[in-house]
Amino acid sequence: MRTSKLNIEHRTTNIGHRTRVHRSRLSRAGFTLVEMLLVLVILAVLAAIVIPKFSGRSQQAKETAAKADISGMEMALDSFEVDTGFYPQGSNGMTALVDQPSNAQNWKGPYLKKGIPADPWGNAYVYTYPGKNNPTGYDLMSMGPDGRSGTEDDITNWDARK
Repeated sequence: MRTSKLNIEHRTTNIGHRTRVHRSRLSRAGFTLVEMLLVLVILAVLAAIVIPKFSGRSQQAKETAAKADISGMEMALDSFEVDTGFYPQGSNGMTALVDQPSNAQNWKGPYLKKGIPADPWGNAYVYTYPGKNNPTGYDLMSMGPDGRSGTEDDITNWDARK
């Protein structure tokens, strides 16, 4: 082996027609503890900024999903009424959208293909016919995140501001 050049950074050797570069032992191969801690601090700061922004989106997404569910169930209830001539009644009225009631002659269901959904918070949607807020139709609502009826977070098919 002949050494053609030697310096602090690297050493070049000629072997036949090939040239190889060897790194000196002065270069390091890893991260120091201070560098690792700095990266962790940066990640923690970013998480503290980003996570609260996404948590608000989760609640908003659930409210949007509840509104979409109510809209879909309204279409199913209206289709049921067009086919049978009446809206489902009683505490189990929504089951008429999935299972044919005995008094529904022209039932062309199921009107909800995936069954009766629960709201995004795991509670049942509340259906009332005839409606108290929609006297000529029905009331359909989600009790919202608190699971209590009559609170400000309820999601309904009527204008609650009246």
